[in-house]
Amino acid sequence: MSLNRKRSDWHGQRVWLIGASSGIGEALARALADAGAELALSARSKDKLEAVAGSLGGALVVPFDVTEPHGYADAWARIGKRWDRCDLVVFLAGAYKPTRAWELTDEEITRTVETNLVATMRGVATVLPDFLGRGGGGVALVASVAGYGGLPQACTYGPTKAALINFAETLYMDVREKGVDVYLVNPGFVETPLTADNDFEMPALMRPEEAAQAILEGMARGRFEIHFPKRFSRVLKLLQWLPRGAYFKLIKKVTGL
Repeated sequence: MSLNRKRSDWHGQRVWLIGASSGIGEALARALADAGAELALSARSKDKLEAVAGSLGGALVVPFDVTEPHGYADAWARIGKRWDRCDLVVFLAGAYKPTRAWELTDEEITRTVETNLVATMRGVATVLPDFLGRGGGGVALVASVAGYGGLPQACTYGPTKAALINFAETLYMDVREKGVDVYLVNPGFVETPLTADNDFEMPALMRPEEAAQAILEGMARGRFEIHFPKRFSRVLKLLQWLPRGAYFKLIKKVTGL
């Protein structure tokens, strides 16, 4: 199904969710299961995945660590033994720690870049040959509105999400005419284990269930970029039109950082 057709019927669709043990991934698994999709669930924790799968009435559980060099290839091979095809792969796994410039460490840089960017690109590289070979299937990359522009406390997280946005746009231009869907998902603040560490007010904070519905609605409309909540993401988009000096002053005033 290509992006010039809308994905609104999930019955019989096979979807692989990476990062499905909590947060948006878990909520999206529930929403897709309710809509009739068949699911494969991945994350590092087998116990958490099995709990999610059990609550859904069953799903294929494929635990692995996305930062392991052969993790995606091994997981994809396991899925291939159970399914004759996969229709959509959603890359939700991510790492986040509020980080100011003077808090940068080699460990945090490596962890964030490997999890958010390198692993996602490796995952796309793993599944894409199959999709291109049959002229179908799709990938959804979950980035963030933090990738639109520099923000305080996002010194490692923001750059990886900006790179994912660029990657998704480039990927779209390369494969959309070959029958492969590409979706870019840019959430704002969502109540997840990752955002639980934030010690600042999070504007327009959403529940994971709301985020999951926004993703499905965006796909149903055939959107390339699915960003939410609109009252927050649109403001951040508009701010990118400001001269950098004005942008820096406004962000500092609003955040107090």
